[in-house]
Amino acid sequence: MEIGFPVARPPWTALGKELESCLRKALFDHNLLDEKTERVAIALSGGKDSLTLLYLLHAIRGRGFPLFDIHAIHVDGEFSCGSGVSGDFLRGICKELGVDFITCESTQKREELECYRCSRERRKLIFEAAKRVGATTVAFGHHRDDSAQTLLLNLLHKAEFAANLPKVPMHAYGVTIIRPLIYIAEESIRTFAKQYGFARITCQCPVGQDSKRKVVDQLIKQIEEHFPHARGNLAKAGLLYGSDKATRN
Repeated sequence: MEIGFPVARPPWTALGKELESCLRKALFDHNLLDEKTERVAIALSGGKDSLTLLYLLHAIRGRGFPLFDIHAIHVDGEFSCGSGVSGDFLRGICKELGVDFITCESTQKREELECYRCSRERRKLIFEAAKRVGATTVAFGHHRDDSAQTLLLNLLHKAEFAANLPKVPMHAYGVTIIRPLIYIAEESIRTFAKQYGFARITCQCPVGQDSKRKVVDQLIKQIEEHFPHARGNLAKAGLLYGSDKATRN
C-alpha cells in the first residue's frame, strides 16, 4: 500500500467487525442490495462517513452479496459540502481498492452558497454520473445520528415526522438511494476512522457550521443530558414510522 493512503480492510478490529455486522443487517433488513446488483455508486466526499461506507461495502463484495462493481463519485469545486480533501488523495485510495473514481465539478460560489441549493446540485451531479456508468443504486454515508437530526429538523421546521430512510427510489432521476450505515452511531464511525488513520478529515464548508442541522444537533445533546438514549430512539422511531408509512402506501 502506498504511504499516505489510509485504506481500511479486513481482518477487522472488534469495532470493524461490529460495523460490518450493522451494515450487513441494514442491507438485509431493508433489501438494499439484491442478487441482480452489478454496480453501486458511492457519494464519496472524503469525510469519515463516506470513507467508512466505501471500506465496508468493498469488504462485503462477494461475501454473501454479489461481487458488484463500485464507482466512487466525488463532487469537487470552489465551495462544496464535504471534507475538502484533494481529488488525488481520494483517487489514490480508490486505486488501492480497485474502485473506479469519478470527479464532478460543483458551480457553487461563496456569495450564493446555501445548504439546500448546494445539496440539490450535488445530488444531481452524483445521480447523473452514476447513470453514465450504469449504476442505478447510489449509496450515501448517512448514519444513525444523521437520521435523528433529520427527524427533529423536519418536525420542528416543517411539522413533518420524517427521518432518513434506508432506501429511497428517486423516480425523477432513475436511481435509488440507499443508506447502509443507517444503524451505525457517528461516534462508532469516528472511532473506526481513528483506528484506520482517516479521522483527521473534517468538513470544510464555510456555512455548514452555522446550519440549522448543527442547531438541532446541539438540541439533541441537551436532551441527552436528561434522556441518554434520545438520539438512538429518535432514529429508531423514524425508521419504524417510515416502514409503517411505506406499508400503508
